[in-house]
Amino acid sequence: MKRYHSYLFSSICIFLLMFSNARAQTNYFTSFDGVEITYSDEGFGKPVLLLHGFINSRTSWDKTPLKSQLLKKGYRVIVPDLRGNGDSGKPQTEESYANDAEVNDIKLLMSHLNSKEFYAIGYSRGSIVLAKLMTKEPRIKKAVLGGMGIDFTDPNWDRRIMFMKAFDGEVTEETKGAVAYAKSVGADLRSLHLQQKYQPVTSIEELGAIKAKILVIAGDKDLENGNPELLHKAFGKSKLIIVLGDHNRTYKTEAFSKAILNFL
Repeated sequence: MKRYHSYLFSSICIFLLMFSNARAQTNYFTSFDGVEITYSDEGFGKPVLLLHGFINSRTSWDKTPLKSQLLKKGYRVIVPDLRGNGDSGKPQTEESYANDAEVNDIKLLMSHLNSKEFYAIGYSRGSIVLAKLMTKEPRIKKAVLGGMGIDFTDPNWDRRIMFMKAFDGEVTEETKGAVAYAKSVGADLRSLHLQQKYQPVTSIEELGAIKAKILVIAGDKDLENGNPELLHKAFGKSKLIIVLGDHNRTYKTEAFSKAILNFL
């Protein structure tokens, strides 16, 4: 009898491991306009959506303390490549990025995954996309905006315009490093240009009307996207946490992970 129970327990463990690994494989979803969106889907439990930053992909979350701890705590972690990035489709037409196309991709993805409600975490440009998503998506109950200040609420944000021009060939001293990096990783420059040209803009008034619980978190040396305290104040209810770090490293730290897990 003991041997049978041992065999049964081992079989269940193997099955669960196989099923978990299967869900961790690359998945594909066809969005509203035929663009294929790639995503990973790992773990079980409450869904948590992770949104990556500019010139990046879903793999930027791999090996971060945050992703590994979310899985250990029993969350289901869903990580897409936003259109134009990673393994997702990279359409070249302007209409493919206009009218909050990236936001619509995510709404449809979460419906495709039968998510009735979920948590969402964005970092850098992922926070910009997430802010607009929250104005259209009541299923988000808690959200984290990381590595972002208030400046994206300005439709004429000079930094956005500067990078939009840079990826269309008008490179400056301030943008040449980003363009060189994009080329080094094989990013699609036309898509990056269009991502900046049609980047979602969420007004301060829209932020104030969001019902979800919000955490704004940023590194103490990260002010290039505006003041995170002013972003925190724009929400009706939110929490602000400043941890040690600059823009490119903060989301990889234990302090960033711990603050978010405590919030969730």
